[in-house]
Amino acid sequence: MTTITGSAPLCPASAQPCTCFRPFERSCPASAAEQARRIPGWFGGRVPRALTLFGHDLETIEVLRIAVVALSAVLVWFQVVRPVAGWDLVGVGGLLFGAWPIVREAIENIKERRMTMELSMSIAIVAAAAISEFFTALVVTFFVLVAEELEHLTVDRGRAAIADLIDVMPHEATVRRDGVISVIPIDSIVIGDRVLVAPGENIPVDGVVRSGLSYVDQARITGESMPIKRGEGDAVFAGSINQFGALDIQVDRVGRDTSFGRIIDAIENAEQSRAPVQRLADQLAGYLVYFSFAAAIVTYLLTGNIRDTISVIIVAGACGVAAGTPLAVLGGIGRAARNGAIIKGGMHLETLGRIDTIVLDKTGTLTFGEPRVLEIHPARGRNEQELLRLAASAELRSEHPLAKAIVAEARAREIAVPEPDRFDYTLGRGVTAQLGEDRILIGSVKLLQADGIELPPDRAGNAVSSEICVAVNGLYAGSFAVADEVRPEAAAAIRALHALKIRTILLTGDNARVANSVGASLGIDTVEAGMLPEQKLERVRALVASGAKVAMLGDGINDAPALTAASVGIAMGSGTDVAKESADIVLLANDLERLVETVRIAQRTRGVIWQNFSGTIAVDALGIAMAAFGFLNPLLAAFIHVSSELIFISNSARLLPAGEKRVKAAAGRES
Repeated sequence: MTTITGSAPLCPASAQPCTCFRPFERSCPASAAEQARRIPGWFGGRVPRALTLFGHDLETIEVLRIAVVALSAVLVWFQVVRPVAGWDLVGVGGLLFGAWPIVREAIENIKERRMTMELSMSIAIVAAAAISEFFTALVVTFFVLVAEELEHLTVDRGRAAIADLIDVMPHEATVRRDGVISVIPIDSIVIGDRVLVAPGENIPVDGVVRSGLSYVDQARITGESMPIKRGEGDAVFAGSINQFGALDIQVDRVGRDTSFGRIIDAIENAEQSRAPVQRLADQLAGYLVYFSFAAAIVTYLLTGNIRDTISVIIVAGACGVAAGTPLAVLGGIGRAARNGAIIKGGMHLETLGRIDTIVLDKTGTLTFGEPRVLEIHPARGRNEQELLRLAASAELRSEHPLAKAIVAEARAREIAVPEPDRFDYTLGRGVTAQLGEDRILIGSVKLLQADGIELPPDRAGNAVSSEICVAVNGLYAGSFAVADEVRPEAAAAIRALHALKIRTILLTGDNARVANSVGASLGIDTVEAGMLPEQKLERVRALVASGAKVAMLGDGINDAPALTAASVGIAMGSGTDVAKESADIVLLANDLERLVETVRIAQRTRGVIWQNFSGTIAVDALGIAMAAFGFLNPLLAAFIHVSSELIFISNSARLLPAGEKRVKAAAGRES
């Protein structure tokens, strides 16, 4: 039985746990040994991987082993070779060659004092051979060997989730240093370098575009299906594909520190981290072996029928659970990574699948975290474009966040913003500026009133935005409503969480008026405002202590303690490094819909694992009962054992993300 356990797979070159899944390297350092590893036994030399099935390599020696066992079974069934001294030489030879890997693993498990299915299968095979049931022993061996290879193929598909990601990264990049353009290895790039990416190339680093305009496919990183427009000042991620224009990118992160590198880390760690449910699966496998032995002993004592006894041992199996559980965890984390969420271990995926409460921060989480112009209200006789041009000109030199919001809005609308001739700032009130013959006042109501300007009593506004008023040459010209805008997908995400029976709580340091307005507009269950970081921490601790399974979603330094205290901490990708390091899960896409989808993936993963648990127990209980009462012969018992194992492993394999080539093929069919 092939399993993905808490330790990495053995490296063919060193016989040590393999750590060769490295991003930015074309192949495993031990790949040469892997391609022609030395097989002990009669062949003695190097046996290459020569066969491929469904895109996965099969070792020639294993295919030969299965063929020899099958041929031996046919020869024994038709009695082509007569027994010698009471021994069926074909049967004995076929078993010695075919069953050796199963028996060897059983011996190793005995040395480690572990009860495994290989041990029960070995006992069944030896017992069948001992009573001259060589055909039965060979067929059981054949079923086990075929199941082993099919498991290998399924696990290989899981590891392809890593290979698909690694293969897309370039190994060299075009860099401009001191005015000289050269191609250098990606390992030589340092923070601050300027990387040039041509159309069609993969972006090798995380960074900020300094010049150029293009559309970038970020599906591997954020899960966004459509290419995103990227120009000067926009962030780009390693692993994205530059589709059209050339980009000049200033490097912020390289290698393992990039968003892409962290995704690969997450999938690698899925193989090496053991969720509590995986430990339970291993325990269940051991208990089922003990139970099958006990049932076999009772069957023999009551019936004296050795064939029924062997059938009892054969039919019981927990390989589907033991191999399927870590495969499901790997698939869940790989699928979440493709969806734009980094899950830092199997235990966090399992916990996320059980949450019943989610605590949300407001600023930067439910909102964008920066003021934006929501509404423009020009006075009678003026239009939005002209009012915005004058206001942005007056605010151009200001460092106030509200002033930056107005300037950003003007630039977003591609309005030319002229430099003011004069600029004066009054702390807490606003700006007085001169633009040609126009004297502009922009700021609070108090600023305009102090200058003797009459404001209309019926001017528009709302309860949760900041009002910025504008006067030109002593007359009221209009106003802006500026606020930290709620993310457009937030309301749908909250409704989706409620549909998953998850309670939502908003904890924010903002004032009660704003918090209650945001909470009401989104339909959040509970809103608590004016909270300091230590108060958020105590509230999360209290929820966990009450027995709730709590997820905390935040983005700032002040959220880090609460993220750590929650059952599972989730950070927005745009958040601070402290928050992302404190969190168990990071949402790269800064999209609340990705949060909902990640929760669904976690719940689905947990559901698949428990389907395998319940199915295994049901099949084993029914199979042992039928075998004990003589309704199953050893052949049918072996067929039931292998079939159920493959069904449960295939159930887990449904969670695996589609490979890059398969995704592109599907996309081509849809188009």
